[in-house]
Amino acid sequence: MSYNFQINKDITKAETLPASFYRDPGIFEAIKNKIFYKSWHWLGHRDLVENPQHAHPMVILDKFMTEPLVLTKDLNETIHCLSNVCTHRGNLVVNASGKTKKLICGYHGRRFTLDGTFEHMPEFKDAAGFPRPCDNMHKFELRHWGPFLFAGLDPSFEFQKVIDTLNERVGFLPMNEFKLDKSRSKDYHVKAHWALYCDNFLEGFHIPFVHDDLNAVLDYGNYDTIIHEYLNLQIGYAEGKDTVFDLPEDHIDYGKDIAAYYYWVFPNMMFNFYPWGLSVNVVQPLEINRTKVSFYSYVHDASKLDVGAGSILDKVEIEDEAVVEGVQKGVRSQFYKAGRFSPTREQGVHHFHRLLAQFLNA
Repeated sequence: MSYNFQINKDITKAETLPASFYRDPGIFEAIKNKIFYKSWHWLGHRDLVENPQHAHPMVILDKFMTEPLVLTKDLNETIHCLSNVCTHRGNLVVNASGKTKKLICGYHGRRFTLDGTFEHMPEFKDAAGFPRPCDNMHKFELRHWGPFLFAGLDPSFEFQKVIDTLNERVGFLPMNEFKLDKSRSKDYHVKAHWALYCDNFLEGFHIPFVHDDLNAVLDYGNYDTIIHEYLNLQIGYAEGKDTVFDLPEDHIDYGKDIAAYYYWVFPNMMFNFYPWGLSVNVVQPLEINRTKVSFYSYVHDASKLDVGAGSILDKVEIEDEAVVEGVQKGVRSQFYKAGRFSPTREQGVHHFHRLLAQFLNA
């Protein structure tokens, strides 16, 4: 089904997506195929396949897309991202992470190399025209950003452009030295549509009204939003000198007291950089009114963890959830149709809605 969502490119005249966008099950299903399959996905740290001859199965957006993948690393230390589905009868090939020289389906013994190339199949010597290219495991596009991995299932844009834009401001950081802190990484379950969660993230407009503690350490008057093609950036400036980035002299923001860089990458990834490190947030649709948000904290300087904008993430998250869940209840009303955007404070939400409309209309 095609849609005709119209978001005026002029934010001073634009209206938000209609309330039906958040309520219609048909639109929710279209989002899966027209947006998430056409975008890029967070896989995690490259140490998922730390050693050669290793395979690691995973699922992209379980309970929504539930797309089975497997990461492999071959003897040349090249990482591959493959569909974890046997090309014979559709069985999962790899069921547990571990060392392996080959990928062998446990159903009928079909065998593949670690780059997904078909190698052997019992009892197929009489099959005409076999094997064909489709007998290889499907290979997905894979991109590296520092130590982090991203997969494109059937992407409609190039992720390297996103990476290059991210590196313009945070490329100076030693991300290869960032360490996952499992004690600060957790999942949150939100009783709301996934896009409402993103809407909330994409504007600092609500900070003085919702986040007292965060507002105390950020200079709300100087809050910036910078729009790029498939991502945008919110810059949080420090109210005082508690904790700011030590920026190199050739940095575009050198001399500014920056407390946080809040990046959002279409459609569902957030990369929040603080002087202590990075908080990755992945927004995962479950149902039309249920969302899981996974936080992964990668620490570089532990001495800065408990001060500044990045010190109260759990409290800020709980406050955000309460607001988003309230909006979820509100958009169910038959008397709410759409809203307007603040031209000075909601550029990020406007950008998001224009991308959602663009992808759904395609």
